[in-house]
Amino acid sequence: MIQDLIKRFYDAASMQRWNDHIRLVELNELDKQAHKMVIAYVIAKFEEERLGKGRVNWIELIEGGIFEFLHRLVLTDIKPPVFHKMMAEKGNELNTHVFRVLQHDMVGLGDEKFKERFEGYFTSPQNSLERRILRAAHYLATNWEFKIIYHAAPFIYGIERTKENIENQIEDHYDLIGVQKILLGKKSFGFIDLCGQLRFQKRWAHTPRIPETSVLGHMLIVAATSYLGTLEMGVEPCNKRLYNNFYAGLFHDLPEVLTKDIISPIKRSVEGLEDTIKNYEDYQMKEELLPLLPKTWHEEMRYFTYGEFKNKAKQEGEIVLDISFKDLNKKFNEDQYFPMDGEIIKAFDQLSAFIEAKLSIKHGVSSDALLEAESNIYNLMKDSKVSGIDFGRIFRYFSS
Repeated sequence: MIQDLIKRFYDAASMQRWNDHIRLVELNELDKQAHKMVIAYVIAKFEEERLGKGRVNWIELIEGGIFEFLHRLVLTDIKPPVFHKMMAEKGNELNTHVFRVLQHDMVGLGDEKFKERFEGYFTSPQNSLERRILRAAHYLATNWEFKIIYHAAPFIYGIERTKENIENQIEDHYDLIGVQKILLGKKSFGFIDLCGQLRFQKRWAHTPRIPETSVLGHMLIVAATSYLGTLEMGVEPCNKRLYNNFYAGLFHDLPEVLTKDIISPIKRSVEGLEDTIKNYEDYQMKEELLPLLPKTWHEEMRYFTYGEFKNKAKQEGEIVLDISFKDLNKKFNEDQYFPMDGEIIKAFDQLSAFIEAKLSIKHGVSSDALLEAESNIYNLMKDSKVSGIDFGRIFRYFSS
C-alpha cells in the first residue's frame, strides 16, 4: 500500500552517508536521492535535445529512480565496494531479499503492475539510456557530497582512492552531453549546485525535530508520492500527466533556494503577504534560477512552479487553471494537453508536513508548533478524498 512505501521513504532521512568520514554537515540518503533525481532531469533534458523528442523514456527514468531508491533503503548503508562485490556474487539472492521485504508495500499500486515493473527492473538488467542517466546522476550527486568531505579532511587514509574511483565512474559517462555540461562548472552546474544547497535548508527550522528533513528531501518525497498517488487515482493517466505530477512535485519548493523556507503562519500573519512572497519568488525564479537553464526549458520549469497546487492543462498554447478532476480525466487526459494534478501534489505536500510533525512527536521531540500543525492538518484531511484518492485513510494510518 502507498502508505507503507511513504513510511519507508522517511527512513532515508535517518540513513547517514559518509559516516566513516569527517563531515562538516550531516549528509543523509534522502537528500542524496533527491539531488540525484534533479541531476538526472538535467542530463535527460540535454539528451532529449541532442537525440530528439521521444528518445528518452521519462517514465522509465522516473520509476527507475524510485526503484533504485527503494532497493537502497532495504540494503541500507553498505559501502560501495562491498555493495558492488555482493551484487556481483550474490545479486539474485539480494534482489530476492529486497522483493520479499517490499512485496506487501506494493500491493494495489497500478493493479500490481508497479510491483512487476519493480522486480523486472532488477531481474532483467539493461544498459538503456535511462539507466545510464541514472548512474551518471548517482555519481555526480556522490561527487557533490564528496567534495565537502574531501575539503574537510583530505588527509584521511584511502580518500584519494575514493576520489579516483568516483572520477573514473563519472568519466565512463562522459559521452552524455549533460555530464559534459555539468563538469564545465558553469550554468548547468550552477543550477544543480543551487538545488544541492536545499539540503542545508531544514524544514521547520524554528523548532527542534527528529528526524530533521531538508527542503530538498521533502521535494523528493512529494514528487515520489505524487507519482505513486497518480497510479492510484482509479483512472489510467497519460504519460505526460505522470511526468508533470512527478517533476512539479520535485520542483515545487525550488524558489525556496533563494527565499528560504518561510513558514505558513508568517505568510498568513499579514493580509496580502502571501501574495507578495509569491510574486518575489516568481521574480527570483525569472532573474536567478531560469538563466541557469537553457531557454528552451524555461516554459516547462515555469509550468511546474506556477500554480503548482492547481489542476491544470494546456490548450491552444494557453495554460488552463483550476480544472476539476472530472474534466481533467474526461477532456485533458492526453499528452498533447500536458495535464497536471496540482491538487494531488498539494495533498501530498500536506501529508509530508503532517508526517514530519508526527514522527518527531513520536520520537519524543515536540513543540507547540509541531502539535498545532499535526492537529490542524489532520483535522483538515482526516476525511478527505482528493482526485479519487482516499487521503483520509492515509492520514488515519499515520495518526495512529
